[in-house]
Amino acid sequence: MDLQQKNEENLTHMVEAIRKKLQVVNAQALDPDVISLDKYDDVKEMYDMVMKSERISVSEMDAIVAEFGKWRK
Repeated sequence: MDLQQKNEENLTHMVEAIRKKLQVVNAQALDPDVISLDKYDDVKEMYDMVMKSERISVSEMDAIVAEFGKWRK
């Protein structure tokens, strides 16, 4: 999967991978269907950060979920 290609499939993959790694209980908080493709670069940046992190603190998780809330269509 080439995440440099901006498409819905890659966007969905990244959001679901973030949701899985963070073990988000409220799936609607990180719903790829409500994030515009215009936010692809922002999601990619978040994806790269989350995937590189060994551990995510509660405050970091809150900030990530809040950021996704801003990106909703």
